[in-house]
Amino acid sequence: MRAQQLGRLGRVDRRSWLGRARDAIDSLVKSSPSRFAILIFASLILVTTLLLSLPIARAGERSSTPLADALFTAVSTICVTGLTTVDMATYWSPFGNAVIFIGMNIGGMGVLTLASILGLVISRRLGLRAKLMAASDTNPSRIHVGPVAERQAVRLGEVGGLLVTVAVSTLTIEAVITLGMIPSVLAAGHDLGTSVWYSAYYSVSAFTNTGFAPNVGGPVEFFDDYWFQSLMMVAVFLGSLGFPVIFALSRLWRNPRRWSVHVKLTLATTGILFVLGALAFLVLEYDNPKTYGGFNFGKTLFEALFMSMMTRSGGFSTIDMADLYPSSLLVSDMLMFVGGGSASTAGGIKVTTLAVLFLAAFAEARGAPSMEAFGRRIPRDMLRLAVSVVLWGATIVAVSTIILTQMTKAPLDFVLFDVISGFATCGLSTGFTFDLPPEGKYVMAATMFMGRVGTVTLAAALAASQRRQLFKRPEERPIVG
Repeated sequence: MRAQQLGRLGRVDRRSWLGRARDAIDSLVKSSPSRFAILIFASLILVTTLLLSLPIARAGERSSTPLADALFTAVSTICVTGLTTVDMATYWSPFGNAVIFIGMNIGGMGVLTLASILGLVISRRLGLRAKLMAASDTNPSRIHVGPVAERQAVRLGEVGGLLVTVAVSTLTIEAVITLGMIPSVLAAGHDLGTSVWYSAYYSVSAFTNTGFAPNVGGPVEFFDDYWFQSLMMVAVFLGSLGFPVIFALSRLWRNPRRWSVHVKLTLATTGILFVLGALAFLVLEYDNPKTYGGFNFGKTLFEALFMSMMTRSGGFSTIDMADLYPSSLLVSDMLMFVGGGSASTAGGIKVTTLAVLFLAAFAEARGAPSMEAFGRRIPRDMLRLAVSVVLWGATIVAVSTIILTQMTKAPLDFVLFDVISGFATCGLSTGFTFDLPPEGKYVMAATMFMGRVGTVTLAAALAASQRRQLFKRPEERPIVG
């Protein structure tokens, strides 16, 4: 009898411990969803760092990985950046590669979406707070100023469907791309097991816009395989669109008129940047003997399209980025800084941010009272948010560039290229990152983390609360321009 009472007391205590833990998590989510998301992301990086630091994670000699390299690789993996300080094809053991493979998929789901999924596992349901947190990944203004009146890419009632779409679309797209790549890897001379592994790795790395390569030669091994490179471009494109766009297209692909402004702006801006980027590389690099100078027009055009897609956050390259002309490096900087779509595996300030800025400039030039796109009016709050994102991003890039330039005394164009690549979680590199000293690796890791977490989420996390002001000060207009 006494034993039964003690057993019941133990169960009560155990339930109360779990209840206290759940209450603490709920309190953190309610007080600041963005901080909870950042905490989850930082925890994943810490766990990945510990796993990659184990001797079993390193190939060959059974010595532990230096902390700077383990942390940098963990951040690059979870942030789906693709920058490396070690040779990814030879440095890691099968265990280390498995950790990186899983980490790319987890990181590709996004900060807020991932936090919502974990919250769903904990509470076994999606409450209003969790829905707001998940919806903020499709529209950051929910975190910034709360629910907004304009039509959203995903409404709160559809968040559960969005999370299902995230999981299903990720697995489906990666599986299809993997199957399509296997024949190309087999044709390159690899056995079946290696071909399946390389194809799956490339598929995940491309869809999550990471840019890691499992083979020694990287994408250069498939330089003349247009099918393989085309599949990489398709995977990067789908990953950079964003899950809200994929979710909308999966439901309304037959009725474009019902697409939201977010979907239309994302598709239109992505297409324009893709074409303009390819034209820029085609014109600027056609006579560069180190890149496209020795190719015929067809090959040059295809590689320009490939480079335009990869600079949007893909991170793969078939040429040495250090061989590009300075003008092409600058174009790459611009494309990387913009990045892909909101709530996507891509980084950068996002294409819709750029679209809002251009719409605001166009409206100002016409003297229009508000921004309009596709028959819809866009609130001015979106302009303030877009300007904040750009300023935060530019500040992060500027500070990191100054620190790393002073630290390494490397050429500015190479430092700026790799810093923007890190901030925008792109992964392309001139070789500057690989040769960083340990302290430089920590600076670049911080840049990647801030770029992936998102400037809006980071700003919202730093602001514990919004102050309500019950009065207005006298208005006065400064001279601008």
